[in-house]
Amino acid sequence: MYAIGYDIGSSSVKASIVRKDDGMLVAQGKYPGYEMPIASPQPGWAEQDPENWWQNVCILTHSLIKQHHIEPSHIQSIGISYQMHGLVLLDKNQQVLRPSIIWCDSRSGFYGEKAHHDLGADYTLGHLLNSPGNFTASKLRWVIENEPTLSERIDKWLLPGDFIAMKFTGEICSTLSGYSEGILWDFKNNQPALKLMEYYGIPDQIMPTLVDTFSIQGKVTTQAALESGLAPGTPVTYRAGDQPNNALSLNVLHPGDVAATGGTSGVIFGITDQAIYDPDSRVNGFAHVNHHSDHPRI
Repeated sequence: MYAIGYDIGSSSVKASIVRKDDGMLVAQGKYPGYEMPIASPQPGWAEQDPENWWQNVCILTHSLIKQHHIEPSHIQSIGISYQMHGLVLLDKNQQVLRPSIIWCDSRSGFYGEKAHHDLGADYTLGHLLNSPGNFTASKLRWVIENEPTLSERIDKWLLPGDFIAMKFTGEICSTLSGYSEGILWDFKNNQPALKLMEYYGIPDQIMPTLVDTFSIQGKVTTQAALESGLAPGTPVTYRAGDQPNNALSLNVLHPGDVAATGGTSGVIFGITDQAIYDPDSRVNGFAHVNHHSDHPRI
């Protein structure tokens, strides 16, 4: 029996299939073989079509299953890693409203800086562990202010990995780690960042349901099975942003653990069990994949 893991990057979609009993890699690949396009309608903007991510997931999955003669029903679980901080907006029919504003888009920095100034560092750093900066919440504020007609049609916002999980399962949800990377989690009160949401004009009802990072988060629908090649009922059991996922893969899970990675970006990971922050906002703090309110891992 097998598990399949995906990485929804901004350059390509990658996937690996491993045996569940011993972790042996049996198949891996990426699609497309060239970098996925990033649209930049204005300087500093960066957008991608979320449906293109899904199409690439499906093409790659069919290819790996066929090339390696894997019976889809033998794939028993799905894990999803993804490019962080992107914004996907859906209407009430789970249709994408606009291209995703992805991690390297810088248009919303002004809103984050203003929020940091207006709400004060005691709140933004003391509660959120970060200035709102150019993260997902600020991107959402940009849309609310600059695309008001479209904003009226928003039913839910999602992160890129949440969108792929939704395409597999039909379930609209995210994780505490995901809320945190969007600067939408209040660590001091252990709840969504209600004060920032009110300041940005983000309605409660467009927030996705919270699920545990490691849990049965939904199961592959009949339609998703037809499109992806996986078997109906296959559960999505894990999702996380690419950086906490990298830390997990390096076994960086406990206070004092440190590691570094290099790729499109370079990151140094360090884990703490305290909701601490950098007063100068040079270091970001996010909820790790194993974070719980009574067992902090940041």
